[in-house]
Amino acid sequence: MGRLITLDEFILKSQNRFPGAKGDLSQLLRDISLACKMISREVNRAGLARVLGAAGESNVHGEAVKKLDLIANDLLIGTLSRSGTVCMIVSEENESVIRLPRTSATYIVFMDPLDGSSNTDVNGSIGTIFSIYQRRSHPADVPGETDLLRTGREQVAAGYVLYGTDTKLIYTTGLGVSEFTLEPGIGEFFLAQEDVRIPRQGSVYSANEGNRMEWPTPLQDFWRHSRDVPAKSSRYIGSMVSDVHRTLHIGGLFLYPESTGKPRGKLRLMYEANPMAFLVEQAGGGASDGTIPILDVAAGGIHDRCPVYLGSPDDMATLISYLRTR
Repeated sequence: MGRLITLDEFILKSQNRFPGAKGDLSQLLRDISLACKMISREVNRAGLARVLGAAGESNVHGEAVKKLDLIANDLLIGTLSRSGTVCMIVSEENESVIRLPRTSATYIVFMDPLDGSSNTDVNGSIGTIFSIYQRRSHPADVPGETDLLRTGREQVAAGYVLYGTDTKLIYTTGLGVSEFTLEPGIGEFFLAQEDVRIPRQGSVYSANEGNRMEWPTPLQDFWRHSRDVPAKSSRYIGSMVSDVHRTLHIGGLFLYPESTGKPRGKLRLMYEANPMAFLVEQAGGGASDGTIPILDVAAGGIHDRCPVYLGSPDDMATLISYLRTR
C-alpha cells in the first residue's frame, strides 16, 4: 500500500498545474472541508447532544427546518466568513444573499448545508452540497446580481460531502472527479479515488415513485420500460447526496422530475442541480432538465427550481429519447 495522500496535499498538487494561481481557490476548498469535518462531528453526536428533530421554524421554501440544518448552516457561514476568499454566500436556509465584509474577495459560494436532513431522525445518510463561482465584477466594486445569476458552466468547483457509514468528500474543479474519506481519529481527509468514472450503464434508478402519477406521460412510459426485462431496481433514500453518490459509483439514473404539482420540480438549480450536474458530467455521465443540459439552464433567481435527470450516459440517452416525445 502506497503512502496516503491528504486532501491538503492533493489540492496543493492540483494548484501547481496552473501557473500563476494565487491559492485562493485552494484555501476555499480547505475551508469548506474544515466546516464539513465539524458538521460530521455534530451529525455523529447528534443523538447524545439532543440536537435531533425540528427546530420549530420553516425555511424560505416552506420546509420544516431541523436543528442540524441550523448547526450546519452556521458552521459553514462562520468558516467561510473567516476565510477571506468569499464575498457572498447563497444558502438554502437563507432567503437573501449573505454579503461578507470582504467585498473584494474573489469567490461566491452556493450551498445546501444539510441535504436530506429529514433522514437525521432515523439515522439515515445525509450530506452537504457546494458550488463555487468566481465573481464577474471588479474587486473594487460591490458584487451584485450579475455575479450571482449564472449558468452552471461557469462553476469553477463543486462537490458534496456524504455523512454515512463514513464521511466522504467528492469534488471537481473541471479536471475530473476526486473522492476522499475522512479519518476521524486524526481529522484528515485522505484520497480514496483520484478519477471517479460513472459506469456507462447501470441496473438501478432512483426516484420518488409515489409521485409517478403526476409525472409527464413520456416519463411514465420510461418508468414502465425500466421495469421490463432486463429490469432496473428501484433505490431511493430521499437525500440527493446519498442517491447521487450511489448513482455515481454503480451507475443508473437519478430522477427528480417536474410534476403536475411542481412544474419546475423541487430541487434548486444553483446549489443542488448545478453542482451535481457538474460532477456527473466530469465523471463521464449526463445531466438534463429534460430539455437541455442542466449546466446550460439560465438562472432567474437564487432559489430557482429545476427538474433533474442525471446518470450513466447510455441510460440518459434512453431516457432523453422518451422525453423528446413530449
